Amino acid sequence: MTSRRVMHEPRKRRAAVFLDKDGTLLVDVPYNVEPELMQLAPGAFEALQIFARIGVPVYVISNQSGVALDRFPVEALNAVEMRLHELVKRCGASLSGIYWCPHHPQGSIAPYKRSCSCRKPSPGMLLAAADDHHIALESSWFIGDILDDVEAGNRAGCRTILLDNGNETVWRRGPYREPFCVAGDLQQAALTVQSALQATELVQ
Repeated sequence: MTSRRVMHEPRKRRAAVFLDKDGTLLVDVPYNVEPELMQLAPGAFEALQIFARIGVPVYVISNQSGVALDRFPVEALNAVEMRLHELVKRCGASLSGIYWCPHHPQGSIAPYKRSCSCRKPSPGMLLAAADDHHIALESSWFIGDILDDVEAGNRAGCRTILLDNGNETVWRRGPYREPFCVAGDLQQAALTVQSALQATELVQ
């Protein structure tokens, strides 16, 4: 009896869309963990429908320093996550993953009081998502409403879109803090992503 080795093709990495939560996917309510106060931001409903239609996986990438700063317990994020899935499902779409960073170097709650590689503008959450879900970061997009989002996306190797909705107030420029493009709302950003991904046949 002879044996043979079955060779498997390497799994192909695919493009994804990463979204900041507060001020991008949702109306910005600082440190909010109350599900009833969570509402989709302007253009988000249409954007999620676009992403669902073209078959690109969507991930939420969000700093949640309220944990470290003792604004709310880390367990409160469970209800936030459930509400996010509910809101997105109402649009006929789905989230493929949600990534939180609960840390802050000036926090007061151990073990969350520390510097880390996941808090934006560091790219750690994006790198973790890419590793967990076999994502091609160089073909993916990160959309956010402040330049810390842009920097995180650029450092991860994504193309980035800044929403020009008034939430960026500091405008600290730098080599990683220039977006690929600027959009007025999430729907406009989604149309840009759709055109780019379909042009390179990176979605279904």
